[in-house]
Amino acid sequence: MEIASAILRRGLLFVLSSPSGAGKSTIARMLMATDDGLALSVSATTRPIRPGEVDGKDYYFVSDEKFEEMVANGEFLEWAHVFGHRYGTLKREVLKVIESGRDVLLDIDWQGTQQLKQVDPDIVRVFILPPSMAELERRLRARGTDSDEVIQRRMDRAAAEISHWAEYDYVLINNDAEKCRELVHNILKAERLKATRRVFLHDFVREMIGDR
Repeated sequence: MEIASAILRRGLLFVLSSPSGAGKSTIARMLMATDDGLALSVSATTRPIRPGEVDGKDYYFVSDEKFEEMVANGEFLEWAHVFGHRYGTLKREVLKVIESGRDVLLDIDWQGTQQLKQVDPDIVRVFILPPSMAELERRLRARGTDSDEVIQRRMDRAAAEISHWAEYDYVLINNDAEKCRELVHNILKAERLKATRRVFLHDFVREMIGDR
């Protein structure tokens, strides 16, 4: 048996979570641009499409009725309410990525992460924190897309989300997007090398040393 075939592994579910404005979506895009072995799972959502977004690329934008139908049909690995709208990870999207031989990047919140952990205990969970709450508010205001009322709701929710940081495998502070991206990428590369994910390595080692 050749070594190359011996170290094949199963696909990895790699979760990024953070409060809104802390940078997880930016870092997810940067990861996608630097790692060909990673693909983003496109979620479904009931929120309105924003300028510049593309249906089927950024999200699958669906009505409340359609989302309810998808839930009833068991189409989601997880789903959650966020700021009055619903978001869900589609089973078919995750399967599509895994069948392509790549790892799955999931940009989801702590609620979805808890649900996903019950489906696959081996997921890798990374939580990204802002440098401070003041900096988080500054970033939210710099977007120029939300009213003061919405920003306050996001800040209130951020405090609740941050309280779940200890449930994650890794916790990083996003002082600089590129440095944080590098740290997240290092975590991903290390997780890929874990022996528990080498699905054929056991047979290879047994062949090398012989049955004893």
